[in-house]
Amino acid sequence: MDLERNFDILDQNVKENNQKIALSIKRNGRWENFSTNEYKEMVDNFSYGLLALGFKKGDKILTISNNRPEWNFADMGMGQIGVVHVPVYPNIGPHEHRYILEHSDARLAILSSKEYYDKIKPLADEVPKIENIYTYDKVAGVPNWREIVELGKKNKARFEKGLPKIKESISKDDLLSIIYTSGTTGRSKGVMLTHYNFMSNVTATRNLLDVDAGDRWLSFLPMCHVLERMVNYLVQAKGLGVYYVESIDTIGENINEVHPHGFATVPRVLEKLFDKIMLKGKELSGIKRWLFDWAVELGVQYDDNPANRSNMYNKKLNIARKLIFSKWQEALGGELKVVISGGAALQPRLARLFSAVGIKIAQGYGLTETSPVISVNYGDYPTMQAGSVGPVLDNIEVKMAEDGEILMRGPSLMVGYYKDPEKTKEAIDEQGFFHTGDIGKIENGALWITDRKKEIFKLSTGKYVAPQIVENVFKESPLIEQILVVGEGEKFAAAIISPNFHYLHGWCFKNNIKFRDNRDLVHHEKVRARYQEEIDRINKSLGRHRQIKKFALTCREWSTETGELSPTLKLKRNQLKKVYKTKLDNMYGYTDDYGDLGLVGTVNTNKGKKE
Repeated sequence: MDLERNFDILDQNVKENNQKIALSIKRNGRWENFSTNEYKEMVDNFSYGLLALGFKKGDKILTISNNRPEWNFADMGMGQIGVVHVPVYPNIGPHEHRYILEHSDARLAILSSKEYYDKIKPLADEVPKIENIYTYDKVAGVPNWREIVELGKKNKARFEKGLPKIKESISKDDLLSIIYTSGTTGRSKGVMLTHYNFMSNVTATRNLLDVDAGDRWLSFLPMCHVLERMVNYLVQAKGLGVYYVESIDTIGENINEVHPHGFATVPRVLEKLFDKIMLKGKELSGIKRWLFDWAVELGVQYDDNPANRSNMYNKKLNIARKLIFSKWQEALGGELKVVISGGAALQPRLARLFSAVGIKIAQGYGLTETSPVISVNYGDYPTMQAGSVGPVLDNIEVKMAEDGEILMRGPSLMVGYYKDPEKTKEAIDEQGFFHTGDIGKIENGALWITDRKKEIFKLSTGKYVAPQIVENVFKESPLIEQILVVGEGEKFAAAIISPNFHYLHGWCFKNNIKFRDNRDLVHHEKVRARYQEEIDRINKSLGRHRQIKKFALTCREWSTETGELSPTLKLKRNQLKKVYKTKLDNMYGYTDDYGDLGLVGTVNTNKGKKE
């Protein structure tokens, strides 16, 4: 069956993959399952309910929700009658929420919980177009989404015969969703995506994902994240059961209950997972510790190209997999086949290490505007190459501009930005190519991303620095949780570092370093010296102009809640530069005012050398 509209997936599964568990979620300590038929019934009743409320093709409904089966019921129910779904991140702040409520022209809002209701209700009261707010959870005095479902049941006889005609009238080119980009700078833009934008991406990746009908897929990235949404469609189209975690804090527990065959994630989650494994390894002693370190070192040397792996290496790898890596597999449920990674660059050494473990990391590349996948690693070499983002999809055309910017054209490209034809024209040229803002190259049949065009800066010496590349190298250190590299127009690159406090606290304990709190800790002379040592060590692997000459430590972690990271865990560079302006000015000698911004004094790594 050709998939052209999102609800075609559900119709296909009713005919071909009638599953006992199509969707599942753990709530209140137990897993709640929905079969394909129950899924379909919920979707149809939701559609009937919206029709009874007077919704028609082109109307908008905004949702702010955690991952749950109800998200699918609403999404498919909207899609099959032409209502446009506007899913929104819950943690973007009140000003942005207020803007999207107004800008999207949504008639209705559906929120998952009382927590979100308390945040959004005062903002929605200021937007006349919002007619009502419903919640998925039961909240006293607030309309519940099931009221729409019950209204649909009561009006089934009225709309049942007409629904197939309405579905038939929905074109593949009709608008399915408006997704507001997280916006690391400025206001979010509403990306308009059609049914076929998503479905063409599902079709292009369907045979690349190494899972089978009946397998289990775990979901925990926000469903408003374009990657998680497309993957959610993709795995349902392949006949998998989708299991939604109870909360972000129970991922480990849920993995050991579900034993998933795959999940999608962002690199930061994989980095944290690796850090936890390394911390457990450091608790070992004797021969066990030696074997652990030996296996990790062997793993990071893994080469995707089997021709480059010697017989001796392969023998050692088999031993490492039996003695060490098998335990890593067990910790991830024991049946994991593939992990999809997107949203940011994955450290090549982690990709190599997980491949050595026997877990394929299908790192992809794309943007919200491209629905999202442009290219992806899959299978074995040469379609799987650590450090690359894999071959370009068959139905997508990619070329490089003169300055190296990646340009894309294809059926998954957005219609444009909602209510913003000028920005649409800036993004899509007259030949229909979308300007991604990323710099890259095609080499050995794969696409390689080198940096964000807008983030590359030029030193006063004339040398260019791609900060993401430098940051990824430094984030391989267990001491560094996050790092911002700066230096536009300056003589040298500098950095603000958010420490990995979990690791740092353990190091301090072993070295008998006493401290009152994190602010006191990052001012400690021995701590500063340890970071100096780490910066010096990593700098040796970088070209001179990329080396960090000065740095400062923060006394707090960066997060989406505190505003330093976007909902997809990318650095909000402009925001960070504003917050830490005093310290940045001091590092470059513009002021002697250290202020009180949670930073220690900077450390000069020039060691007397002239630039």
